[in-house]
Amino acid sequence: MERKKAKGRVFGGLIFMLAVMVLYVIVFLLNEELGLDALDHAGKLLSRLAPVLVLVFALIFVSNLLIRPAWVKTHVGQHSGLRGWAVALAGGMLSVGPIYAWYALLGDLRDKGMRPALIAVFLYSRAIKLPLLPVMIHYFGMAYTLLLIAYLLLFSLLNGMVMEKFQRS
Repeated sequence: MERKKAKGRVFGGLIFMLAVMVLYVIVFLLNEELGLDALDHAGKLLSRLAPVLVLVFALIFVSNLLIRPAWVKTHVGQHSGLRGWAVALAGGMLSVGPIYAWYALLGDLRDKGMRPALIAVFLYSRAIKLPLLPVMIHYFGMAYTLLLIAYLLLFSLLNGMVMEKFQRS
C-alpha cells in the first residue's frame, strides 16, 4: 500500500511538472517576451529556494540516518502520552527557519509514525520565538510576554487535541 502511495505521489508530481512546462511553452509561443520574463522570474525564485531545498533534503537525510521509526513511535507516536506533547511543544519552540522547510521533515516523521495532533502542536508552538523574547520583554514587558507565551502554549495543546478529535472521527 505504501509503495502504491509513493508511486502515486511521484506520478502526480511528474504530471504537474509536465503541465507547467506545457504552459511555459504555450506562453512563450503566444508572447515571447512574456515567456522569457516568466522564465526569468522562475529562475530567480528557484535560486532563492535552492538553499532551503538543499537544507530540507539534508534534514531528511540526517533524520533517516538518526531517527528510526521505533524512536518516533516511542516519543511522538500513538502511545507517547505526555512525553509526545512535551517533545512537540519543545521542538516547535526550538525550531528555526522558514516554516516550509519543516513540512517535508514533518511529513517524513508522520510516515514513520508521528501523530498528526503532535504535528499540529509543533507547528502552532513555532509562534514562540525564543531568540526574540528579550526584545519582546523590552517592548511589551515581562507580564505581557509571559501571558502571551502561556496562551500560545495552551492554544497549541488545544489545537492538537482538536486535531486528535478530528482524526478519530
